[in-house]
Amino acid sequence: MKSRHPTTGKVTRSGAPAARPGSISRREVLQLAGGAATLAAIPTAPATAATTAEQATPAGTLRLVVNGEPRELTLDPRQSLLDVLRETLDLTGTKKGCNQGACGACTVLVNGRRVVSCLTLAAMHDGAEITTIEGLGKEGELHPLQAAFIEHEGMQCGFCTPGQIMSGAACIAEGHAGSPEEISFWMSGNICRCGAYPGIVAAVADAAART
Repeated sequence: MKSRHPTTGKVTRSGAPAARPGSISRREVLQLAGGAATLAAIPTAPATAATTAEQATPAGTLRLVVNGEPRELTLDPRQSLLDVLRETLDLTGTKKGCNQGACGACTVLVNGRRVVSCLTLAAMHDGAEITTIEGLGKEGELHPLQAAFIEHEGMQCGFCTPGQIMSGAACIAEGHAGSPEEISFWMSGNICRCGAYPGIVAAVADAAART
């Protein structure tokens, strides 16, 4: 049986109390609960954790001998050797190509061995001797391989050339420059997008014969 409340005028069923002014319905309670659950599910914790981890990462001291010059650096231990050379020491002859170790443009010598510097952390080489394209020649004179690259036109755009020369110098020092086929094999990690491979191989072979 329905009746009208004498004060509010709302129609109610017999025996059920009328809603009081200012009260919250069951539907509103469910809506509020759903909104609270949605807010609680927003993933704020990972961002906070990442920020905390970044702030907590200590800077490390690194000692290197770069192109014959002792250097002591304070840096983030997560920095690659490539970024330290380019951004910290301003040795921009070493190029950042793919930044994935696939093109060889960032090749430098670490203790005489060729390394793609984008894939190695600088902090792993404390005390190492690093040679970049800027330090390959001596006393203002071109290295024989640099001169051979010019003579045999072993470059076009020049972007890959520093890495090609550093890799070629190591290839000669390793004794892997006995034939054009051997040179091509041991230089296969260095990509020339211009396709100047004949000139590159000829330059390496010529420099190997001179040295």
